Amino acid sequence: MRLITYHAKSDNGVGVMLDDTRFVALPRHAPGLPHSMKTLLGMGEEGLRKAEAAAKGKSADYTFDEVELDPVVPDPHAIWAMALNYRSHIEETGLPTSDKYPHVFIRVPGTIVGHKQPILCPDPSVARAFDPEAELAVVIGTPGRHIPVERALEHVAGYSCVNEGSLREFQGHNRQFGLGKNFEGSGSFGPWLITRDEYSYKGGSVIGAINGIARQRGQFDDLLFSVEQIIHYLSTGVGLRAGDVICTGTPGQLPPSPEFADRVDNNPKIKVKGAVNLRPGDVATVTIPGIGTLENPVIADIPAKHVKTLYGSVERAAR
Repeated sequence: MRLITYHAKSDNGVGVMLDDTRFVALPRHAPGLPHSMKTLLGMGEEGLRKAEAAAKGKSADYTFDEVELDPVVPDPHAIWAMALNYRSHIEETGLPTSDKYPHVFIRVPGTIVGHKQPILCPDPSVARAFDPEAELAVVIGTPGRHIPVERALEHVAGYSCVNEGSLREFQGHNRQFGLGKNFEGSGSFGPWLITRDEYSYKGGSVIGAINGIARQRGQFDDLLFSVEQIIHYLSTGVGLRAGDVICTGTPGQLPPSPEFADRVDNNPKIKVKGAVNLRPGDVATVTIPGIGTLENPVIADIPAKHVKTLYGSVERAAR
């Protein structure tokens, strides 16, 4: 089963996909079920069974053209992200890391958008080295603490795609990734969650592309720390909650492509051969065979000037 989070003029909530663009809106057919993906996952297998039963035999209520898609889980307790977790990425950067402990940082949920929604390229006066990062996302279903490696996948609700966009100048300001990993609208998460019974990440792969041209390609066998090891490690320190998201890291870049010969790698600290910074007008995609493709247009963020109001009520960008 594939689940999305959407909002429309008349309703919002969780949808069950019928194909790659049409879905059944659970608020219309199962009003007793939670409208929140996080809460639905918190019901465990019972919630998933009820969602599947409610959609069975139904016609589509919407297509993607009629709604806006939110991140699969818009409000997780935490988004745990792994740095330097592909051997290919470690090799290309030359950065030191540990082979005993995963390199962990936090993403803020409010900085991530859904499938087909625009991601924001900062004003050049603020930052130029805006890089996409194609990743496998793991979504927790069953809460747990001190989870053994051999039982870790029992706690997974499903999988998705993440573009973990990064601002390299700001990453280099100090030893903590912090703001460089949390610019407004810099990442995306979707298009849907595919439940664990329908997908196994073992032997899988991820492809990151810009304007249809592949720039990253990684095999999950190249992960330094497996999904099971990451879940075990995180749960040693904190209880994992239903709806928590784990971004498993990004693979290395592919060789330079002539289509991007006019672009300069603006990373002030580490020059990676083949790296391509995003620009307004680009389309960034993350494809995981067996899951699907996350696609986002890239637009300019608001100009670098003082804004005295909540961001949600400001015109997001120059369109």
